[in-house]
Amino acid sequence: MAKLLFSHGTAGLRVVSKIKGQRVSRMAPLPGAELVRRPLQLYRYLLRCCQQLPTKGIQQHYKHAVRQSFRVHSDEDNPERIQQIIKRAIEDADWIMNKLRMVPVEEATSQLLPSSRS
Repeated sequence: MAKLLFSHGTAGLRVVSKIKGQRVSRMAPLPGAELVRRPLQLYRYLLRCCQQLPTKGIQQHYKHAVRQSFRVHSDEDNPERIQQIIKRAIEDADWIMNKLRMVPVEEATSQLLPSSRS
């Protein structure tokens, strides 16, 4: 079982997992993730995350995905569902940013962008 610890550092919220005695530190994609409460804040936050991606192609792909997702959910009015969407979007951004930190740019490009082969 993983034990999660949260700490605030100069670089933002840090999530530290303890799995089988090993500490694994993960950073939120950008400082301020814990402050996101409203859809517009999430939108701006995710677009700033896109700016941290390694290539223009990956940046454009995820900016487009963020915009599309906001259009799809623009009529959502249930506050609980909105908070659920915000939480999931931040978790997804965190996963993508951590994945990029662990692999070379060329490999990240092939893993994060959909295949052009159909």
